[in-house]
Amino acid sequence: MPNQNKGVSFNWILKMAWRDSRKNRSRLLLFISSIVLGIAALVAVYSFRDNLEKDIDNQAKSLAGADLILDSRKMPEKEMQALLDTLGEERSTERSFASMIYFIKNQGSRLVQVRALEGKYPYYGTLETKPLNAGKDFQNGRTALVDKTLMLQYEANVGDSIKIGALNFKIEGALIEAPGQTGITSSIAPVVYIPLKYLEETGLTKIGSRIQYKYYYKFSRTSIVDQLVKKIEPQLKKADYGYETIASTKENTGRSFRDLSRFLALAGFIALLLGCIGVGSAINVYIKEKLSAIATLRCLGVKAKDAFLIFLVQIFFLGLIGAILGTALGTAVQFILPAVLKDFLPVAITIQLSWPAILQGISLGVIISVLFALPSLLSVRKISPLNALRASYEAPENAVDPLKWLVYGLIVLFIFGFTYLQMNRWTQAIAFTGSIVIAFLLLFAISRLLMWLVRKSIPSSMGYLWRQGFANLYRPQNQTLMLTVSIGLSTAFIGTLFFIQGILIKSVTLSSGKNQPNMVLFDIQSNQEAAVAKLTKDYHLPVMAQVPVVTVRIASINGKSAEDLAKADSLLNAKNGNKEKTETKGPSQSAFRNELRVTFQDTLTSAEKITEGKWEGKVAKPNDPVYVSIEENYAARLGVKIGDKITFDVQGVPISTVVGSFRAVNWNRMQTNFRIVFPTGVLEEAPQFHVLMTHVPNQQVSAKYQGAVVRTFPNVSLIDLGLILKVLDQLLSKIGFVIRFMAAFSMATGWIVLIASVLTSKNQRLKESILLRTLGASRKQILTINALEYLFLGAIASGTGLILALAGSWALAQFSFESAFSPTLLPILLLFVIITLLVTATGVFSSRKVLNRPPLEILREET
Repeated sequence: MPNQNKGVSFNWILKMAWRDSRKNRSRLLLFISSIVLGIAALVAVYSFRDNLEKDIDNQAKSLAGADLILDSRKMPEKEMQALLDTLGEERSTERSFASMIYFIKNQGSRLVQVRALEGKYPYYGTLETKPLNAGKDFQNGRTALVDKTLMLQYEANVGDSIKIGALNFKIEGALIEAPGQTGITSSIAPVVYIPLKYLEETGLTKIGSRIQYKYYYKFSRTSIVDQLVKKIEPQLKKADYGYETIASTKENTGRSFRDLSRFLALAGFIALLLGCIGVGSAINVYIKEKLSAIATLRCLGVKAKDAFLIFLVQIFFLGLIGAILGTALGTAVQFILPAVLKDFLPVAITIQLSWPAILQGISLGVIISVLFALPSLLSVRKISPLNALRASYEAPENAVDPLKWLVYGLIVLFIFGFTYLQMNRWTQAIAFTGSIVIAFLLLFAISRLLMWLVRKSIPSSMGYLWRQGFANLYRPQNQTLMLTVSIGLSTAFIGTLFFIQGILIKSVTLSSGKNQPNMVLFDIQSNQEAAVAKLTKDYHLPVMAQVPVVTVRIASINGKSAEDLAKADSLLNAKNGNKEKTETKGPSQSAFRNELRVTFQDTLTSAEKITEGKWEGKVAKPNDPVYVSIEENYAARLGVKIGDKITFDVQGVPISTVVGSFRAVNWNRMQTNFRIVFPTGVLEEAPQFHVLMTHVPNQQVSAKYQGAVVRTFPNVSLIDLGLILKVLDQLLSKIGFVIRFMAAFSMATGWIVLIASVLTSKNQRLKESILLRTLGASRKQILTINALEYLFLGAIASGTGLILALAGSWALAQFSFESAFSPTLLPILLLFVIITLLVTATGVFSSRKVLNRPPLEILREET
């Protein structure tokens, strides 16, 4: 033993930490395994993110397909066309739009994304087709490339014919992959390529057609592209043209999947936090069991700080072991994520070791183990040598331990810091951290309340076994609160994900009822309106709605145009010294950028409700003011209020209006909804197209009806909502699997925390059970007491978690999704029963040592 005055060496502390851990090594390794799954989840997500970012960087050119892409919703004017003709060394032009295609051989039809292409695009990557040369050869004649999945669905072969508009095209090849295309996008909007030179002959470029104009450019010197874009950006904005470069493609694609990786990382972090609860609780019990050993060391002259270091070293190395195990598991798990998410990814993922992710995982494991163990380890400083002489002696402690509160503050800061690194926004990081803290506090409070109610509700007439099972929840060194919080939080997490998934599925299946439309026809010209309605009725289908649609632009708001607002902003910025942009109330320049599709009607639909102002459904006289109604959220984005004056450009004709009312619109209703609604008596003579909605009873009638519409009215497009709902259901299933996959880490961590906590407090439980066996209790009675204790514990934990899940899901449904929340009772009961039985089975299984061996043998082992 070293001299007290000289203190002890660090080597001696290491030896004592090793010797002390030998007897408890299995128990210590078990509790530290609580963090393994959390670390595994994070390392898997980090590795996936790092590999994805590398592949996006490496494949950015193939994603864009060109050095510069310009796009717009309107034909270029003369000045803009002159600019387009001077850019790049190689140029390609594309016009894309949604339209129906008709498979002549089997008379099937489907809404697709038609891309009329001219030029050698893509310049990077290829249009991957079967046969291989089809991607280049299809522009040589009246031929087309058809999405491979679409060809399989309609049993089409190369050489068959399809009808697009008024023209037939021969299928030159099956399109396997195109730049930027993913499995999900091809399912929702399959692509068909045709030569641009035949587009006008299809008759699909009439008034009302929503055509996207794209221009692809290849430069001999790619380094000048970004500088060129900055130079011509004012002209592009003035002409309402967007642009994309390889750098912006890389940034935009990375940003999209960065949000996904952040969500997955936060899900894994929740699992890690649950494991930290297990670490903290287990260390608390472990230190209490070591009171006599620590007191003996103090009697032998070991200082309090040295005793503290002994256990800190143990936790450090065990945390390191747990972090290494979690990192190894996470590195293996990363191979699963690309397989699940491949339909969402526009690039091919190359799986390889990510050393930054591995280092982050190991660092996190060590830091979080030590941090959450510190509140209990700090109590070692207060252990007096008198504890070796009198077990009942308790050193006087201050009501508040500043170091403990400092550690609690560091824990909150750690959670906030980690969250901020994921989200990069202070507000979101504060909201997430606050949510975690509130969830813990609510779980703690609800658990306390439920335990108090259980304790007060035990009647004295209840049998001894029941009373003893209840009483075990309040025995010294019990783990009731900790287990309730960890299992309850994981239950709340799983439950919330389940309920929200149900809300999303419900919101997209509203058209399944007989009274709800499930097919939409659009691009109906005015001279076709009556004929399309008659065809619909000939197939014994109801015409549930016929709505006119007019394309307009906002010319001015309260007399100010986009140019006026731009000048005002420039003057304001100059006045402020070009510092931070000043927020001003009133109209925004973004209001003038895009075309708007509006309708006119004399009455509101069932999905609309006036929230401010008054609805005027008809303009009686030509000189009367025109009062329009604007959807309330869109009005807020425009920066307008009741009484403001808006001038609309309707195909070159200015129409002055007044904002008469704001509306709340239920966008979840399967019907035509509009941001802006005009009264009747104004737009009837404007160029317009029509939308018709009907309900088709089955797939057979749907196929016949779609075929008839495409043959008779080739310019009319149909949206089969049943097919869309099927694709959305598949999409939600994939997303749901990813979410459940990450949530499973939380649930599994909660179960490990349960096992670790039960085994950590095993000594206390053994003494109680041995005492009962000595007093004559049978194996069956002890089994019943333990089963009842864990039955109550599981019921409290799962019940608390489900209460939080229901409350959180209701809040999300009410305020985020704006949907009614009506959970089904059966899944709630099923989840409650499963978790309760799992907790009970785990607790009973841990008691097998006491039940299967004589009390004297166990006492000899423990002493």
